[in-house]
Amino acid sequence: MMSLNSSSFLKNSISGVSRTQSQSLKLPVRRPVVVSVVNANGRPERNVGVSLDNADKEVNAPVAVEVAESDSKQQTAIVGGGVEDVYGEDSATEDHFITPWSVSVASGYSLLRDPHHNKGLAFTEKERDAHYLRGLLPPVVVNHDLQVKKMMHNMRQYQVPLQRYQAMMDLQERNERLFYKLLIENVEELLPIVYTPTVGEACQKYGSIFKNPQGLFISLKDKGKILEILKNWPQKKIQVIVVTDGERILGLGDLGCQGMGIPVGKLSLYTALGGIRPSACLPITIDVGTNNEKMLNDEFYIGLRQKRATGKEYSDLMNEFMTAVKQNYGEKVLVQFEDFANHNAFDLLAKYSTTHLVFNDDIQGTASVVLAGLISALKLVGGTLADHRFLFLGAGEAGTGIAELIALEISKQTNVPITETRKKVWLVDSKGLIVKSRLDSLQHFKKPWAHDHEPVNHFLDAVKKPIILALSNPTSQSECTAEQAYTWSEGRAIFASGSPFAPVEYNGKLYVSGQSNNAYIFPGFGLGLIISGAIRVHDDMLLAASEALAEQVTQEHFDNGLIYPPFTNIRKISANIAARVASKAYELGLASRLPQPEDLVAYAESCMYSPKYRSYR
Repeated sequence: MMSLNSSSFLKNSISGVSRTQSQSLKLPVRRPVVVSVVNANGRPERNVGVSLDNADKEVNAPVAVEVAESDSKQQTAIVGGGVEDVYGEDSATEDHFITPWSVSVASGYSLLRDPHHNKGLAFTEKERDAHYLRGLLPPVVVNHDLQVKKMMHNMRQYQVPLQRYQAMMDLQERNERLFYKLLIENVEELLPIVYTPTVGEACQKYGSIFKNPQGLFISLKDKGKILEILKNWPQKKIQVIVVTDGERILGLGDLGCQGMGIPVGKLSLYTALGGIRPSACLPITIDVGTNNEKMLNDEFYIGLRQKRATGKEYSDLMNEFMTAVKQNYGEKVLVQFEDFANHNAFDLLAKYSTTHLVFNDDIQGTASVVLAGLISALKLVGGTLADHRFLFLGAGEAGTGIAELIALEISKQTNVPITETRKKVWLVDSKGLIVKSRLDSLQHFKKPWAHDHEPVNHFLDAVKKPIILALSNPTSQSECTAEQAYTWSEGRAIFASGSPFAPVEYNGKLYVSGQSNNAYIFPGFGLGLIISGAIRVHDDMLLAASEALAEQVTQEHFDNGLIYPPFTNIRKISANIAARVASKAYELGLASRLPQPEDLVAYAESCMYSPKYRSYR
């Protein structure tokens, strides 16, 4: 039922198992707009490339500028086909009035093949005439909502989760705004498809299902050329990068280059759940080889066919990458390390946290979401964090990351040094309880948890009234199922898991378990860093995120046995988390976007991307 390579925790009463012709126009604009170049006949040119710069420059090409009424009857400046920017969708999470904004909009057949601007059957009669779409689409015109309804109907026809995943990825490459509207409005149903557990199987079979590149692939063959590769990516104003080397994908191990599914999935959630613009997100895989013999022998494998590089060769490539990222995208680009093996994850975070805006979701994101669960669970079991002792099964990235954040929170609440509060937390690895007698043989990240104690061999002996968090992903790697947890504890357990489980009926009572899922934290956390212009990540920001998430749990949720709020309200949750993280960045002097907005929650919401269709003229 349990796995020693996964993190978990418990108190002596709390336990856990642990993304033709063109013209360039320059206009002095303050808001992003879409420009249509008009020919002598009054019709827009085909395949017009449009570039807008907010610097005070002269217009050097003829344009048609109109003012139209939006749906809300407010006057909105339209430059050849813009739309009211109610949600800040075009300028969301970027430096307003500073960073230039550019977009390329095609017409005709090319427009239907452009996922960023394609609307499919939602193009109006006027748009079809104006943009040479007449005859390229069936005559019917449907609205956005009906498209969503149709897509969900089609999605539910698939019985195999991987087929649903492929259908979602195909939609993302065909109609970006429909993809995100679908995901946002059906998040609880589609989250397990675009993220864990289905994304795990997608990574295992990525070579077979690979169609179009959704991010950048950087390999050992590219040494000395990484900056050039970054410049090859079409979007230039990147604000979030999720990068993996594929060595420890979820609980599935070394999947090499095929781990790209994880950055792609994570960044989809940054947009859907956290409101970061899709064009500001960049998935990257660093391919240094793989030690997975099955991958190396698979004729469809898409990565380098060699054993993993280590030591100086590995660190030199990563250093070139991190240097190029900062040179190309600046000081405030967030780099999220994802699914690196323990021996590299801790070193990379320690090395670059003082020079870059970096975040490790496996170490810090997991810790923050689990701490939030603990804070809210205390309302059910009583006491404060300092009143309890915690025991973890698993002492890797997640286990030690959670342990450290718990110790930090206790230290903050009690004003006791963290060296002392760490003694409230105990860890078990594959060799048993981590104690001082093992100090010389321990990896450096385990040493702070070596306490004075005799060896303990029976983990379950300490469990009396458990809070069980089965954190490992995907579902196949979970330490236990919801049914096992409720049955084993005779219904006493408070249970949550990394991947979702169906409700369980035990002794005539229906138990609905929640998800201790990092998706609660990293989208809002990233949004908070971006809207404040943070230049570094601080542990206090993680504590602030945990507290903000815990505050979203209501008595109604507790009455249903939940210690996390439902994902249906995730955008509101993310906005609150972003506000608290941004507030902490300002408090710590790490924010560069000044002055600080008076209402950070409202500001965070105003910066969130909306998948609403634009109107084109």
